[in-house]
Amino acid sequence: MCCKSSGKWKPCGPSPSPSPNRQQQQLPPESASKLSRQTHWRTFRVPILVLILLSMLQLQTAAAGVGDSLHGDLLSCSVEGEEVLTGIQNSKCFKCICQNGFVNCAKSCPAIDDCYLLESKLESSDPCCRKCKGCIFRGLPYESGAEWSDPEDPCKTYKCIASVVTETIQKCYSQCDDNQLQAPRPGECCPSCQGCKINGQTVAEGQEVVASIDDRCLVCHCGDNQLTCAKKTCPILQCPKTKQKQHPNECCPRCTEQRVFIPVTGKCIFNNKLHYDKTQFMPDRCTNCTCLNGTSICQRATCPILECAPEFQEDDGCCPRCAVAEVRSECSLEGIIYKNNETWNMGPCRSCRCNGGTIRCSEMRCPEVKCRANEELKLPPGECCPRCVETAGTCTVFGDPHFKTFDGKFFSFQGSCKYQLAADCHGHSFHIRLTNDGRGTKRSSWAKTVTLKLHNLRINLGQKLRVKVNGTRVMLPYVGRAGDQNVTIGRLAEDGAVLLRSEMGLAIEWDGSGFLQVSVPAHFKHRMCGLCGNFNGSGRDDLTGRDGRPHGDDEVWHFANSWKVGGPKSCSRQRENIAALPTCNKRRSSFYCQPLRISEVFGHCDSRLNPINYIDSCRMDVCECPSGSCHCDSFAAYAHECRRLGVQLPDWRSSTNCPAGWRRNATLANFLDNELNKELETLRLGSHGRKLSEASTPSSPKQLPRASTPASSTPTSHERQKQSPPNQSQSLAGVELRGTVPIPIPAGDAMAERSAQACL
Repeated sequence: MCCKSSGKWKPCGPSPSPSPNRQQQQLPPESASKLSRQTHWRTFRVPILVLILLSMLQLQTAAAGVGDSLHGDLLSCSVEGEEVLTGIQNSKCFKCICQNGFVNCAKSCPAIDDCYLLESKLESSDPCCRKCKGCIFRGLPYESGAEWSDPEDPCKTYKCIASVVTETIQKCYSQCDDNQLQAPRPGECCPSCQGCKINGQTVAEGQEVVASIDDRCLVCHCGDNQLTCAKKTCPILQCPKTKQKQHPNECCPRCTEQRVFIPVTGKCIFNNKLHYDKTQFMPDRCTNCTCLNGTSICQRATCPILECAPEFQEDDGCCPRCAVAEVRSECSLEGIIYKNNETWNMGPCRSCRCNGGTIRCSEMRCPEVKCRANEELKLPPGECCPRCVETAGTCTVFGDPHFKTFDGKFFSFQGSCKYQLAADCHGHSFHIRLTNDGRGTKRSSWAKTVTLKLHNLRINLGQKLRVKVNGTRVMLPYVGRAGDQNVTIGRLAEDGAVLLRSEMGLAIEWDGSGFLQVSVPAHFKHRMCGLCGNFNGSGRDDLTGRDGRPHGDDEVWHFANSWKVGGPKSCSRQRENIAALPTCNKRRSSFYCQPLRISEVFGHCDSRLNPINYIDSCRMDVCECPSGSCHCDSFAAYAHECRRLGVQLPDWRSSTNCPAGWRRNATLANFLDNELNKELETLRLGSHGRKLSEASTPSSPKQLPRASTPASSTPTSHERQKQSPPNQSQSLAGVELRGTVPIPIPAGDAMAERSAQACL
């Protein structure tokens, strides 16, 4: 039996006291020798068994990282794309940025997915990242994954993988003519071909290509306009064969599990076995290994490069060989005959050559690419590998107008005049102006028309999807010429909105009522100005006025009015009351904006995009709404952004009864009768098992019960935090409300007393 005391393993249990008679007894020589051997074996047996047991126990423990994974609710943030300082534990191990309204934290650690032996926490010098066990070779430490050559023989290479160093002699390969063959450069093993081409296909600088898809260990690399090809054996893996997996289109297998490892000084762990220092062992008949200073040094020969197809190869011990040495003068593929040494392309990634009657095809290797928050992975036309490109800047205007700038800054501004929304303030290639309309209200406004000036074209997108070009109404689809580029205007099949596109990448989407989205390509970065911001990657300085002076969040009116264009006639209100805030009933806004809090309505998009800004916008819009459908503007804006992020949305318009575009005509009556509200009402059960609509909601909207709390202004973020959490019961007008459910609208609500008219 073994126990652990003071951090050390030792035998435990009662120790028999020596007998006086036994100490004085004389033993025969043969018995004394036998007793001596037994005592010697017992002395060394326990430490050996303990070491093996300890190693095996640690090898059976699956690694789960350093234990610094983050759990809990997502935090909200407002400055899109900027780094956020948090108070989380071990915060130095994480980099947190604001992305889609949420604080997104991630580690920057090396990949360990295919590492079988991981460093233990005790020996790791990195408090943030778990690392794969490295190697000691000739007294020098090497990290797992490191590869190097022998300084005296550049053809002899070494690679460290999880405390195992694989030594091999690489094989060289070339298919260029002798007059193009360059001698090996200093420190290199293989000659190179002048010009980075293989099978007639150009290889980009720094790119790798598999010389033969039948032998994916034969790899070529382009450097300094020279193509060098070589083959190396696969590194010896720590894991048993049963824990290895060969991925498609890869040369070597990988380990499929991870194990935690506590080092045993001077000994090697290989395939769950313990080997003493300077002992030799053979993992298979083709590999010889020696344990040196805790690292297994293994030698394995690189198999020769074969010119025959796999179906003509046979096993020859450790490596295959060509069974038939047949040379033909042509190749046949899909009925097409190719002459010897003739090349052809099979697409942007693969090219082939006829080689003695055998078709040998090469294939480009695409590196793993991780894009930043403001980039997206795209495959350029005609290219093999995708690459990260900067995303277009997108500015959104919706509702009573709420703005999301190119850099993700949210603000609201209810001016009723004409303003410069976005413009190329450096090249002056275009400008976009937005005209707002107060619609008879005192403090609110909505987007009425948007006008694009692009070279010789002035395009006006108006209400009810009317489009004018240079003052003349046109029918869609429309194709025009602006300078040296085409401009197309059409209708989207999904919701009928107007979409304007230009060849330089400018796009405008307009729903004919109040939703507007402007997109500009990445090369306009640092060139934009207007209400949509300067598109410089930071939302902190988006409230910069025409005079270049930055404004705070409490100076939105000063900022926006600095971008006013046109005279007094462009304003629908002669006087703006910027100091007064609209009086708003929290119960009414909670009722209409409730769908934004229900994850299923928008396809669980709330895990990708924070809805809080859209909820605040919705509650503000409901305060002074002349139509009855103002909540739909925030719904549409949120759904549009979710779709842009790749979220598959259900039919949210049917469940919320929000028609597309300018045809919105929702009323309280049909909102109460829609599918979503019926589902919500099943949760609103009173103490006698009656639905809320049966207990307290009359058939006529005018007879709705008056709310028990007085009207108040739009709730602040602090007030929103005080809302009842789920599973908390409240009582209102004798009816029990459970969780976050819609609350009945007070009597006298103008939105509930009139039928909504189309927003003109």
